[in-house]
Amino acid sequence: MKVAAIQMVSGISLDANLSEARRLLTLAAHAGAELAVLPEYFCFMGQKDEDKLVLAETPGLGTVQDFLSDTARDLKISIVGGTLPMATDDPAHAANASLVYGPRGEVTSRYDKIHLFRYDNGVERYDEAAVLRAGETPTVFDFSARNSQVWRIGQSVCYDLRFGELYRLLAADVLLVPAAFTHTTGRAHWEVLLRARAIENQAYVIASAQGGLHENGRRTWGHTMVIDPWGEIMGLHAEGPGVVMAEFDMVRLLAVRQQLPALQHRRL
Repeated sequence: MKVAAIQMVSGISLDANLSEARRLLTLAAHAGAELAVLPEYFCFMGQKDEDKLVLAETPGLGTVQDFLSDTARDLKISIVGGTLPMATDDPAHAANASLVYGPRGEVTSRYDKIHLFRYDNGVERYDEAAVLRAGETPTVFDFSARNSQVWRIGQSVCYDLRFGELYRLLAADVLLVPAAFTHTTGRAHWEVLLRARAIENQAYVIASAQGGLHENGRRTWGHTMVIDPWGEIMGLHAEGPGVVMAEFDMVRLLAVRQQLPALQHRRL
C-alpha cells in the first residue's frame, strides 16, 4: 500500500489553504498514493483560537467537506482530512474532527480528538478546551488497498500522541497522527513519541504535521514522517510544505509481530 504524509504551513486564508492542499494531494496521487494524510488544521490556522468557531461545519455541509469529497473523487484516492472544526450543540465550542474520504468521495470514518492540549511555559500559552469539545470514542476503520489487502487503521490527532493507552485500544496496523505540534514541544518530544508508538504497537505510523512559521505568528515543528513497525523512519520532511511517500508491506508488519511477539505477551 502506497501512502503519503503531507506537510503544510497553513495560514488564515481558507481558499489559499485549500488550494495548497489540492496541489500537494495531486503530487501524492501522481506518485501513486492510495491513502494521503493531511495535517491538523490543514484548512485554517486563524489569528486566534475563537476563529475556528466561525468556520465550524455541520456534517455533510461545508466548504472544507466539499473540498475533501471532490478531491478524493477527482484524484481517485482516499484522503484523511487532517482536522477541521465541526459544529457541536454548543456554539462556543467546536469538535476538532478528522474525516476520512474514500475514492468515490464518500465519508468512511470520523474521529473527534479526545485529548485537548494545554501548555504554559510562561511565554507560550495554549488551552484548546477554551473553544474545543473533546471527543469520546477511539476510532478505527478498515482500508482495502488496491491489491485487496485489508489494513486496520487507527485514528488520533496531535496531543493524543502522549497517551499510549489510546493506541493500545486501537490495536491497529497503521496509526494516523495529523498534528500541529508547537516548535517547543515538537523539538523535545515529537520523534521519540512517534517512534515509541510504532514500536510498542508494532504498527506503521503516518504523522502529517504543520511545519513552519505561520501568518498568526505561531511556529510549528513539522518533521512529517512515516515510521515502520520496528521504529525505523521510512521518510521525513523537516520544514515547509512537502510530501513524504512510503510503501507499507503487510509481510513486513507480520514478520515484526512474529519475530518479537510482544503484543501476545501483554499481561495488563
